[in-house]
Amino acid sequence: MSWKVKYREWITYKELDKSLREELSVCKEPELEERFAWDLAFGTGGLRGKLGAGTNRMNVYTVARAARGFAAYLLKTAENPSCAIAYDSRNMSETFARLTACELAEKGVKVYLYQKITPTPMLSYGVRYYGCSGGIVITASHNPGVYNGFKVYGPDGGQLTVDGAEKVAGYIEKEPYFMENQSCYYGGSGYNEPDYMDSVFDCYLNKKRIEFIGQEAEDSYQCAVRKACTAMEPVPLKVVYSPLNGTGNIPVRTALKKYPNIEVLTVKEQELPDGNFPTCPYPNPEIETAMELAAKEAEEEQADFFLATDPDCDRVGVGIVTEDGKKRLFTGNEIGVLLFDYICGWRTRQSRMPLQPVAVKTIVTTPMAEDIAKNYQVELKNVLTGFKFIGEQIGFLEEKKEEERFIFGFEESCGYLSGTYVRDKDGVNGAVLVCEMAAFHKSRKRNLLQALEELYSFYGHYENRMLSYECAGVGGSRVMEKFMEDVRKSGQVFPGAIIKDRTDYLVDHTGLPKSKVVSLILEDGSRIIIRPSGTEPKLKLYLMVKRRGREEAALVMKELVSQCDLWVETYKNCGHPSCREELV
Repeated sequence: MSWKVKYREWITYKELDKSLREELSVCKEPELEERFAWDLAFGTGGLRGKLGAGTNRMNVYTVARAARGFAAYLLKTAENPSCAIAYDSRNMSETFARLTACELAEKGVKVYLYQKITPTPMLSYGVRYYGCSGGIVITASHNPGVYNGFKVYGPDGGQLTVDGAEKVAGYIEKEPYFMENQSCYYGGSGYNEPDYMDSVFDCYLNKKRIEFIGQEAEDSYQCAVRKACTAMEPVPLKVVYSPLNGTGNIPVRTALKKYPNIEVLTVKEQELPDGNFPTCPYPNPEIETAMELAAKEAEEEQADFFLATDPDCDRVGVGIVTEDGKKRLFTGNEIGVLLFDYICGWRTRQSRMPLQPVAVKTIVTTPMAEDIAKNYQVELKNVLTGFKFIGEQIGFLEEKKEEERFIFGFEESCGYLSGTYVRDKDGVNGAVLVCEMAAFHKSRKRNLLQALEELYSFYGHYENRMLSYECAGVGGSRVMEKFMEDVRKSGQVFPGAIIKDRTDYLVDHTGLPKSKVVSLILEDGSRIIIRPSGTEPKLKLYLMVKRRGREEAALVMKELVSQCDLWVETYKNCGHPSCREELV
């Protein structure tokens, strides 16, 4: 169906939401094409897109369609299906959550709904706590405020992997956008009548088709977080924390209150929920601009370090102010290897290392973890990008009743987990672990940066960088497709270097699910892993370099970055540094 046909279907629908109709009425043809050229793709990360009118936007119709499709999947795959639902602080999140709850309840799926904004890991926990058939969290993670998303979970509390996502996508594709009086909101008429929407929700609440998740589940989650952590050295810590106007404020501070040695200072401008993220348009704790206020307060208060969680509180970023006043933000890789080494060391000292211990990381995460695993005799599993694949490995251990072997999972994008109580990265768990680790090192007269330097001295210096090239719109999608097609060709060359080895995860036998990922190893041992983002219109290149010294590694990385910029620029004029983001 052409985009013009889809646009006419929407604009002529009599009950179309008034605000969406007004939005479409002022759009020019190029923008209309971008809004209707394709439907929002449902993948392992669910749906994610900009808020607005159109099939390529997050709105009440695309969300309701996805909810009906997931309901059909649950009814097909589970007896007496049930679903836990959570939502973050973003604009429209609560509306989408209540709408989703009603759509599922109408189809016969029992719904457990968090009453207030909730971190994504608590949704994973809720699925497992209630024994649900699946879960949904309304969030766009760390994306700008114009985005929202619909992330789906399986009965294990983990995000759907490739097979499950494909099946759900198939059910969604069968659903129309407008139901013509068959939906609980009568094909959309209820979207213009908030009172009517509330009455439908209250009706299902009274009939017990929808049930609010109580405090007991949240308390149980907090106990599970503490059990999954290590131990706190009794040294005073002063920590500056920012929830970046998201969901982490209460859960993180609740977890840290259990430790009397920690003084937590909160960044007031970013403390309360606000889906517009006024102080950090890109609320990602991986990047410096999002951490500026926390770093400033840490300097003023002479804090030991500062940390922040993203809006759905599954990532945690960390930084310190050095003695000479410089603000140093750690990468996800750096905190990951620090935590991995700390957890291994703590378990070894406490004689709590399990037999045949297992850790899991993604293929785009620093290979330095392989050296640490070897040193502690830990089996390290590499999985595809996405914490769902780490959760899947925990599930495999659980099936064999060997979940106690799992000690840590992490990914380069600031995602960490040290327990098996959830199947997703957990910013609350991560925040507690970082505090425990910092207290340990402080008791040994070193800060986190000094601890990292000691690791580099022992294992060698690793430089890791992630280059993210935005490729928006119809043209950008074609650029990414062409780039990935060419990089798979065996004769493809990399500017200024010889490709020693190439792995195509779409066709080669890697032992992992098929994926649009290509890994290159250059003659000097440097690695480049290339993939299109699964949630944003971006092409991502992960660069990995190892040398004995910092300066040598930095020089090699600088040259590699320049070569990648030139490489991408030959496909689209976006290769200069101003079009890149998220250095990791």
